[in-house]
Amino acid sequence: MSLNDEVTAVQRCLDDLGQALARLEKHLGERDLELRRVRTDAAHLRESVELLREAHRSGAEPPAEPVEIPEAPYDPALWKDADDEGLGARDRHAP
Repeated sequence: MSLNDEVTAVQRCLDDLGQALARLEKHLGERDLELRRVRTDAAHLRESVELLREAHRSGAEPPAEPVEIPEAPYDPALWKDADDEGLGARDRHAP
């Protein structure tokens, strides 16, 4: 299968998901928070798949080469004013 065929298959699956969610909505009602969340997620998936299709249709540039991260330790001065995650700033105490 070509890339276009694969993306079309994904879009069909998302169409099926949308229909199944519509049926669920009849049982749960449109005010169900979890159902609304799933419908929003499905809409985001649909948008992402369309962006994927457009990116490959227009011949977008290939992904960049990975950037090598050096093994050498970072300069400690980079972190002097940084908060320690979960602990806060070094000169302050939790209430």
